[in-house]
Amino acid sequence: MEIHIGNRVADVSLLGKEGNKVRLCIDGEEHEVDIVMAENGACSLLHDGHSYNAELIRSEGGKNYQVNTFFSSYSVDIIDSQAKYLRMRRNSEEKQGDKIISPMPGKVVKIPVGEGDRLVAGDIVAVIEAMKMQSNYKVSSDCVVREILVKEGDTVNGNQVLMTLDVINQEENAEGTNIQEV
Repeated sequence: MEIHIGNRVADVSLLGKEGNKVRLCIDGEEHEVDIVMAENGACSLLHDGHSYNAELIRSEGGKNYQVNTFFSSYSVDIIDSQAKYLRMRRNSEEKQGDKIISPMPGKVVKIPVGEGDRLVAGDIVAVIEAMKMQSNYKVSSDCVVREILVKEGDTVNGNQVLMTLDVINQEENAEGTNIQEV
């Protein structure tokens, strides 16, 4: 998962837990921490022989915390895999341009279009399965499919180009007829 602490972004994975001892991987580096939580949100941490105390105040959404220590206060946001996936997908839809890009690794379930097909905004061009969820990828503007770079059943990487498009720009001339550029 991703954790945002102020302006810092950390990639955190839980490697193991036994009692109060927790093994974490933070940005590729392993750490073992002894954590004791009190009922009032107080937290005591022991790491590498150093003791730290903090107060955790959870937001109503449950994925945001205000963390107060003796000297500092931090806003902490926990971005789980599903939230990260949805954010990446939303960003990729906003930036469609002349290509369709998979925002994360997955499997191509269906490609309901062919090269040369003329599409209108909102048409589905690919169905990708990631994290046991199928997602429809749609074009956000009128276009023609130039090239399909994957086939059904393929495994794709994050940020992999799935297909290229020729975007159609429509302009009205003085006579009121549409001029279409490909």
